[in-house]
Amino acid sequence: MPLGIALGLFLVISYVGCVLFYLLFPQAVLNHAVLALFLPGFNLLSWPSFLLGLAESFGYGWYVALVFAPLYNFLVSRWG
Repeated sequence: MPLGIALGLFLVISYVGCVLFYLLFPQAVLNHAVLALFLPGFNLLSWPSFLLGLAESFGYGWYVALVFAPLYNFLVSRWG
């Protein structure tokens, strides 16, 4: 449970940071097309899309936790 929440919040904070960076520096060379690639339905600068990105980011954190934690625990018990 803590791993899922931590990873979810980490990705949410990273997502918000990326969107804020774009809002503060729209002329920057950094391309935000990667957000649309990893977050289906994401369009920059609309509230519904922003909220969808938050939910998807948190969900990806849980996905990683649900896959990584059992694999890690299995390998630690096997070789630890």
